[in-house]
Amino acid sequence: MINSKKKLLIIAFISMVYFPATYAQTIPITVSSHMSQVIFDGKWSFTQEWKESSLTEIEGSYGPIYIRTAHWDNFIYVMIDDVEKNLISKGSDHAIVCFDSKNDKSEIPDSNDYCFEDILDSNHAFSFQGGSSLGITGYFSKISIPLGFKGNSTLSDQHDRYSSIPHPSYEFKIPIELLGRSNVYGFFVSVYDSNNNKYYSWPTVQGQQNILEIPSPKYWGTIISPDKSLPEFSIPALIISVSITSVVLITKLFSRRLLKIS
Repeated sequence: MINSKKKLLIIAFISMVYFPATYAQTIPITVSSHMSQVIFDGKWSFTQEWKESSLTEIEGSYGPIYIRTAHWDNFIYVMIDDVEKNLISKGSDHAIVCFDSKNDKSEIPDSNDYCFEDILDSNHAFSFQGGSSLGITGYFSKISIPLGFKGNSTLSDQHDRYSSIPHPSYEFKIPIELLGRSNVYGFFVSVYDSNNNKYYSWPTVQGQQNILEIPSPKYWGTIISPDKSLPEFSIPALIISVSITSVVLITKLFSRRLLKIS
């Protein structure tokens, strides 16, 4: 049985082999049933939470910012852990996660580009979709929160894997149905530090100032499922589909037998 660490190393190796030119701008996303146990309170709630997920590190104001990603069933899960930040501005610090569902890297955000913003300790999350005609809003418009979406943030502390000193963390649960099932998405993450009035992002993009200036999708990175474990059907849907097919086949066979007997 391959443990979680070895599994992540294998996925990373596969990514480097098959995507060598873009690996630096690529995050491999893992499938993890442990995501169903995550408590969406905006922080590490127990020591095993988020453990079985892909890890990406970027540099923040005071040290590393860790991005954890995984998928399970009908959702993609993202956690952003701003580990060393101790100058905290609740209601101002925030994080943004974006997906280019077609990975077409368009110059101007279109209708298959989605962004989600979570404001620290405010109980407010926002959803945005590209395709707006207004350049002043970065060609994004605010949309209703998708069904099943969860976004929360607060100060992660004693259970945090990286630091028990209180620091900002952000949790996102994004419905795959909104994006459409795929093994490849365009991907962008941004963390705002209000004390420095500065954004830190993956991939690194110069010049971002606010939510209305999310960089063009052509500058976003890519998130991939190397083992193609983002299936065409969710697990429950697959079970239902197989069950229905089985019932239909059994009914047909039974009907044929009755005809033969008669």
